[in-house]
Formats: sequence, C-alpha cells, structure tokens
Amino acid sequence: MRTLLSACNQLFARGWRTLSTALKPAVKPLLVLGLVTVLVFSQADAALAARSGGRIGGGSFRIPSRSFSSPSRTYQPGPRGGGYYSGGGFGFPFLIPFVGFGGGGLFSLLIFLAIAGFLARTFRNISQGGMEGSSGNGYSPTTISVAQLRVGLLASARELQTDLDKLARAADTNSSSGRAKVLQESTLALLRHPDYWVYADADSESLRPEAAEAVFNRLALTERSKFSAETLSNTEGQLRENASQALAKQDEAGDLAQLSGEYIVVTLVVGSLGKLTLPKVDTAESLRAALQKIGAISSEQLLAMEILWTPQAEGDTLAAEDLLTGYPELKRL
Repeated sequence: MRTLLSACNQLFARGWRTLSTALKPAVKPLLVLGLVTVLVFSQADAALAARSGGRIGGGSFRIPSRSFSSPSRTYQPGPRGGGYYSGGGFGFPFLIPFVGFGGGGLFSLLIFLAIAGFLARTFRNISQGGMEGSSGNGYSPTTISVAQLRVGLLASARELQTDLDKLARAADTNSSSGRAKVLQESTLALLRHPDYWVYADADSESLRPEAAEAVFNRLALTERSKFSAETLSNTEGQLRENASQALAKQDEAGDLAQLSGEYIVVTLVVGSLGKLTLPKVDTAESLRAALQKIGAISSEQLLAMEILWTPQAEGDTLAAEDLLTGYPELKRL
C-alpha cells in the first residue's frame, strides 16, 4: 500500500510540473492584460473626477495712450516794433542781443533764463517719462505686474458659488470700469466667507510689457485646463452657458458627489500697470491682505483679469484628492 501511495504522489508531482511548464507562456500576457485594465480604469476614474468650471475675464495688455494739450495763451497784440507780433510770443529784439547783434538789458536776460529753465524741465520730464510716467497716478507705464491668487474653501460655502454665478451673468467684461467692478465684487465675495478658507496660494512679479502678456496667458491657460468644461463663462462681453452639460454633470455625480466632494477653488489672475506685490499667504490675515490689494486695483491700472472657479455646475463638487492633485501649490492656512 505504501508503495502504491508513493507512486501516486510522484505521478501527481510530475503532472503538476508539466502543467505549470505548459501554462507559463500564458501567464505573462494575462498579467500584462490585467495591468493595462487597471491603468485604463484608473485613467477613466481620473477623467470622471474632472470638474466643471466658471470663468469671468477680459482685457488686453495694450497700454492706453494719453494725449496732453498745452494750455493756450492769449497775448495782447502790441506795436509791431515793440517786441511782440500780432500772433503772440517773443520777438527777435529781445533775443538778438545775446547772440552778438547788439543791444541787451535786464529784461532780455530774464527772458533768456525763463526759456532755459523751461527747456531744462521739458528735457527732464521726457527723460523721466519712461520711469515715472506722466499721468500723475504714481505707476510706471513701462512696468506691468502679473499676480495670481488661489483660495481653497470648504464646499459648504455654497453662497460663494451663487454670487460668482450671478456676477458672471450680469458682468460687463467689455470695458475697463466693468472689469474693475467685477474684480472688486469677486474679492468682496471671498472676503465675506473667511470661515470657509482652508487653503491659499499667492504669487506676483513685475515684468516688461512684452513678457507680461505671455506670463498672464500661461497662468490663465494652466488654470482653465483643470476644468473638464467651462459650463459658465463671460469674457470680452460674451456670455456662454452650457446648461445641458451642467445638468448632465449633475446627473452623473448624483449623491456620490455629495459624499466625496469637499472643496471649492477660486483663482484670480490679474495684469496691472505698475508694481503690485502680494504678501506671502500662509494665514487668514495674509490672505485677507492679498484679497484687499487685488480688489483695490483701479480701472486705470487694471489691464486684464481672469476669475476662475471650480466646481461651477450645481451638484458638482471637488474631492480632497482632486484638490491635492490639481493644486499642489496650495498651502493650508
């Protein structure tokens, strides 16, 4: 009996080794297929995690030109030989004595000094015009600042989404005054919800005009690329709303979005004349200071702006994993 059992065990072991050798060529393709399946479905989950977004923007980096007209002066016409001509201005008898044609006097000397002072001031203003400007507003027309401020809020701040939606539908983004008002209202909406602030990040730099527009566009495009669709936008006076896509997004998300979603992210990107320096944002107080600085930009200084927020569609939310993946620069307050 023992001999029979030993022979059966040897036969089973030999058969198992033969079967394993036959299956080895098929194991690797099965493992590869399984790995590919996992990667495909993980990418599909990432695509489904992409969110709707809202956008308000407009403006350009063409610095507005300002024309100045010198005040007109009225002179009483005097006798033609008395140093004035009928059109006004100084006559040659007062200037000729200083170039060797005879004559002279204290009055001619005073006139010469006045003209010299006027010319000196004119050349000084022209030489300083590229650094200080001539508009009297305290900013340099050859320096442009590009700033970006991002705020991550708890998803319970539903009033903020409502305020931004209303602002997008009614905003005048086709004029400088309208864009400045939109920027002020947006920062004000954020300032009204300090209890929901969780994350933030700020950055600003001063650039030459030819480089500022490229930096602004890069920042705006990077933020817009994080949306699966812009379901509500108002740019350059054109309002677009994709209600059907927003409803579809809401139906797909359903109650699962309410469980997984936790945050709202609002991004402000601005280009303005002069130097704009935002503080390092790592506390609620520094975030408030940065929002106030951006909101205080006047319509004369504001060149272009982009206000972006996600999610926008009702029922759509942003999960914590999506927040950390899409906005790794955000710092917890």
